[in-house]
Order: sequence, then structure tokens, then C-alpha cells
Amino acid sequence: MYFLNIIKPKGITSFDVIRYLRKRLKIRQIGHSGTLDPLASGVMQIGVGSATKLLEFLPSDKEYIANLKFGYITTTFDDEGDKIFVKKPEFSLNYLKSSLNSFLGKTIQLPPKYSAIKYNGKKLCDLARSNVDFNIEDFGREVEIYSIELLNFNGFDEVKLKINCKKGTYIRSFANDLGQKLSCGAYLTELKRTKAGSFLYEKANNLDDENYVCINPIDVLEFAKYELSDYEYEKIIHGNFISNNIGNICSEKILLTKNNKLVSIAVLSDNLIKPKKIFKDI
Repeated sequence: MYFLNIIKPKGITSFDVIRYLRKRLKIRQIGHSGTLDPLASGVMQIGVGSATKLLEFLPSDKEYIANLKFGYITTTFDDEGDKIFVKKPEFSLNYLKSSLNSFLGKTIQLPPKYSAIKYNGKKLCDLARSNVDFNIEDFGREVEIYSIELLNFNGFDEVKLKINCKKGTYIRSFANDLGQKLSCGAYLTELKRTKAGSFLYEKANNLDDENYVCINPIDVLEFAKYELSDYEYEKIIHGNFISNNIGNICSEKILLTKNNKLVSIAVLSDNLIKPKKIFKDI
């Protein structure tokens, strides 16, 4: 049971990464915490073995480096879609900066029609390709962008940005929305996820690396930790509660460990520590 910090190359799907790892590691139980489009590259949080049950607990705020082109819109909001000319970009640098700032904070965002969001068990992208009619406004959701840094602007039709945001934010939709704000259209030409929670691009493994760095779940799950005694360990792995010997804790959940390995995710209730998820493969 461990996590991997893997860089997805551009040009393949997130499931291609999982398929490759299953074959290479000879382990079926492998999953990830967030899909990257084939156009995108960058960090993926991978769970191996029982760690797949822990992916939902990982800190998952994202950081991206995004390249945008102005003057056009596309059917997919990125470089893969059919391009439609809108108008020649004619905005100032100051107006670009103020427009970027208008996207900070919480907003309701409409996802691209060509996305992995499911409707009646099918992905929107598959429905769109099959010309199935649906109202994209039914899928609006709250997203949050924490910061946008302007890394480069060619003064005309291309910009490079660093974006920190909450999980679930579509950078493709952001690009399209920014183009609407600037009245000239825009689409995403390149995207790299440089951070997912505490998983950083500069510390990630490439798929073809000879060896992978295995990440102990207790090193990246941001909950209070408690090392079990032999007696407490036996109680917990059989689903029983134990007395609270931790005292006051700030986190909602508790990581119960034994010999520096995760045994259970537990909660404190009525001054008792009660296991919610138990991992016996330590």
C-alpha cells in the first residue's frame, strides 16, 4: 500500500497511465485522484493497493502552467477542437491583468461539453461526439481559483499563466471564459499540472523511470497521527474502538499507525477512537 507521484506525458489518457502501471507492477488495484486530458501533462496522484481507498483523503489543490491563444474559440476549448476565428485581440496589458483578477475566488463554472463528467452513466465527451443533445448549463459547479500569475505575454495573442486552484476547476473552461471576457475568444494550447496537493512536479517519476519512489501514506495524509500499542493494534484491526490516549486533536480524522505503517483511519467520538477504514496489509 503506497502512493506514486507520476508524470503523465502529453498525448495519452490518464487511464493509459493506470493501464501501464498495472502491467508493469503486476498489480490490478491501482487508481488516481484526478483526470488529465490527453493534451495535458504533469503530476498524477497514484494509489497502489489499498492506497486507492485513501485517494479521497489526499490534499488535492492543483497548480497548472497554462498556455492560451487569443482570437479564436474551439469546440473543445483546447487545441484539439475545430478552431473558429472570433476577432483580432485588441486589449491592453492592464486590461488583461484586471480580467485575470476577476476570476479569483469562487465562481460557478460550466465545464466543456467534451469532458469526462458523466450523465446517465456516459461521459459528456462521448455524448457530444455522438451528437446527443444535452444542456451544459445543467452541469455548472462551484470552483475556486486562488491565484493567477502572468508568466509571459507576447503583447498580442499568446499568454502563459501559473494558476493555483481547487480540485475540479477546468482550465479549458477558464481559457474560454477569459476569451469571452476579453471579447476576442481564447483556447488552451498547452497545459502542465505542476502540483497536486503535496505532490510536486520536480519530485515526480516519469513513467519510464527504472525505479519509482514509493510514498508512505502517513507522510502525505494531513491528519493527526497516533502509534498503536500491540494491544490497541489487535483491537483496531478487529474493528473495535480504543480509549482516547491522544488528548485534544485538531484534525477531523486520526491516522492510526503501527511500525510507521497505516493501520486505520479513525474518528474521535464520545472520547473513544473508532476505526472507519482498516488496512490489514501492513
